[in-house]
Amino acid sequence: MESINETVIEAQVQDALRTCYDPEIPVNIYELGLIYDVHADTAGVVEIKMTLTSPHCPAAQSMPAEIEGKVKAIPGVSEVKIDLVWDPPWDPSKMSEAARLQLGMM
Repeated sequence: MESINETVIEAQVQDALRTCYDPEIPVNIYELGLIYDVHADTAGVVEIKMTLTSPHCPAAQSMPAEIEGKVKAIPGVSEVKIDLVWDPPWDPSKMSEAARLQLGMM
């Protein structure tokens, strides 16, 4: 089996995550700072450590499935593992500058 370039896969995963949006905030989840870590190994297993804006987020059920589907569609990805964590808790300081600008917070 041919190994994959983990760095390329991780960049493609980040691009895919930028197409997923929080249903209540018009900014993608990557720029919102909801993604804490993305790691791919040579076998194509992608691990994503993420959070949501709140434990009561209405997307708690649908967002992980959406992310898994989009990441699995990337050539070379064999498996997606999503670790939904609450520590550290999300807060607006985790947003990118672009997200803050888009939301008029700067």
